[in-house]
Parts: sequence; structure tokens; C-alpha cells
Amino acid sequence: MISWKALQAFLVLTLMAGQTVASHNQARHAHAKHAVAHAAAPVKRAARRGSCKASLSLSASSSSSTPTTTSTTDSTPTTSSEKAASTPKSGGSGGNNGGNNGGNNGGSDGNSGGGKPINSVKAADGFTPNGKKAGTSSGNFYSNLQPHIGWWYDWTPTPAWKSDAIPVPMLWGGGSADGTDSSRLATFKKITNAPQYMLGFEEPDCAAGGGSAGMSVSDGVKIWEQYIAPFKSKGTKLGSPSMCKQAAETWLKQFTEQIKTDYDFTAIHVNKNNMAGVRADLDHYAQYGKPIWVTEFACVDDQNGFTPCTNQGQINSFINDIVDLFESDGRVAAYAYSNGVGLGNVWPMSNGNGDLSASGKAYIAAISKYH
Repeated sequence: MISWKALQAFLVLTLMAGQTVASHNQARHAHAKHAVAHAAAPVKRAARRGSCKASLSLSASSSSSTPTTTSTTDSTPTTSSEKAASTPKSGGSGGNNGGNNGGNNGGSDGNSGGGKPINSVKAADGFTPNGKKAGTSSGNFYSNLQPHIGWWYDWTPTPAWKSDAIPVPMLWGGGSADGTDSSRLATFKKITNAPQYMLGFEEPDCAAGGGSAGMSVSDGVKIWEQYIAPFKSKGTKLGSPSMCKQAAETWLKQFTEQIKTDYDFTAIHVNKNNMAGVRADLDHYAQYGKPIWVTEFACVDDQNGFTPCTNQGQINSFINDIVDLFESDGRVAAYAYSNGVGLGNVWPMSNGNGDLSASGKAYIAAISKYH
């Protein structure tokens, strides 16, 4: 017979053996769960990489599937075989390479890279004389300017060839403003050879006198078609009449609508003392869809009458800024320093002694960075 103590010992050993087996099975189950979870983690990371790669591929595919269109900046029709100048895409209406108020590569102080000219932003082909935008009016100090300019004019029908810079003839007015106007018209009628470029009337939108031709739109259309338009068929590029009222003009709009023979580039005058005003003028005339020639520019406060700048420091800064602006704006094909009347005694290129003025020296220094 088994004693009671032996029976108790047997029961205790049996119970302990059962707990050990249960604990071992639990541990094995937990280890198996951990192994499954650990094996699943790389699958999730792989899936995450796959989804990322898929989204990148989708994005690239969407990008590449977008059709590329060619911009037609010359959608405004012109009678010239050349395309109209297009507005630069960067820098806004102020143009490329650093914007307008400071211009290319370092602003008004410039950076010629140790004497190497700064690149100008090209306008429409065939509209920048000799490939140099800079020019001058009147021909004063031509020998000083000549290495740096591509063209010049003096408001007459017969500016002389001086050297490489192209002389551009002009029909100043309709012959009725004064004796000089009448003489110029008579001389213009005698021109037989077709020049490369020709300019239209001088400020016909303001009353005659004080440097303006003073013409009605109907008279302007008639004289344009009679005397200027025939040169177009001979290969001359024609410049529009230039306005006195700048961006406030309405004369040119009416003229453009009424003429039969279109002009090839828009000639404008800019009399301002800040670059915001200059940009506004350029933006206005860009609407005509042609390359722009700034045939006169000067530092003038035009908000209070017509007051020429007199501070030399202001003038020097204005010259540097406006040259940089014109050179960096692809709409501008040419520009000329104004030596016209009514500009005070500080702006003109000639000082009281007949020598090159500080303003003239500032202009030569500014254009020397480019040409």
C-alpha cells in the first residue's frame, strides 16, 4: 500500500511537471509571434519604397506627358520680315540679368570683368545698328562717343557718315512749324538712296515750337504716306513718329490705325527722373508690338511741368541705371542720349566752356561697359 506521504509527493511532482510544459509551450508561441512580426517589417518597408517609387514615376510620367508649346512672341503682325521684339521672361518688364533698377551684373556701378564688356540682351534681329544699342543725337562729341555707339542722328534728313556709326535720316515735320521745318522737308524730298533706317516726325502731338512739330493726325498720315512710306519698299526700316506726351499719348494710336504703310519700329522719347517712370513708358509702347528705339532720353521731372535735373550725382545715377535698363531689356533695340533744347545746363554733353561735360563723361562710361 502507498503511504499518504508518498501519494502527496507524487501529486506535487506531477503538478510541477505540467506547469513546466505549459510555460515552455507559451515561450515557444511568443517567440514564433516575434519571428513573424520581424519578418513582416521588411515587407512593409519594401512596400513603402515601392509606393514612393511609384509616386515619383507617376510624377515624372505626368511631367513628361505634358506637351511642350512654343511661345509665339511675334503674334502681333508686322510688315517687317523680322519678328517683333519679345519681352524678356525673367526680371519682369525691367528685363533680364538683375532687373532694371541696377541692371546687369552689379547694378549701376557695373562690373566689366576687368575690362571685358557686359553682354547686352539682344533685341529683334536687324533692328540694332551695328549690333550696338547705344547712340546719340546731334552728333556732339562724336569722336569721344564713336567707339561705343552704333548709330546717331541730328534731326535732319541728311546726317553725314562720320565713321562706323550709322547715320539715321529723319523727316522732322510737315514743313509748316517754322523755317527750319520747311527747309528740312525740302531737303528730304531730294533723298534718292534708301537708308538702312529712317525716323518719322518729331513730337507731332504737341503744339509747334519748342522742339515739337505740331501736326494733326490726318496731316501726319498724309505726309507719312507721301514721303516716308515709299522707302519701305526699297528696304528701309521705318521708325514711327516720336511722341511728346510719352505714355500719355493718344496721337500714335490714331496714326497707327489710319496709315496704310506700317512702321517697323516704335520711336519714343523718355523724359523721366526714375526707373519706374521709364519702365512705364516702355510698357506703354511695347503694346504696339514693335522693337523700340528710344531716340531721346533725359533726366527730367515731368510730374511738375518739365523740370530738367540739376544735381550731378542724381544725373550720374540716372544715366547708369537707364543704360543698364535699356541694355537688359530685349524690347529696346536702340537708345540715344538727348542733346535737345530745354534740358538745362547740367544735362547737356557740352559744358559752359564747350568741353565734354560731367554728364557726357558719365554716359560714355556707362555705355563703355557694353560696347
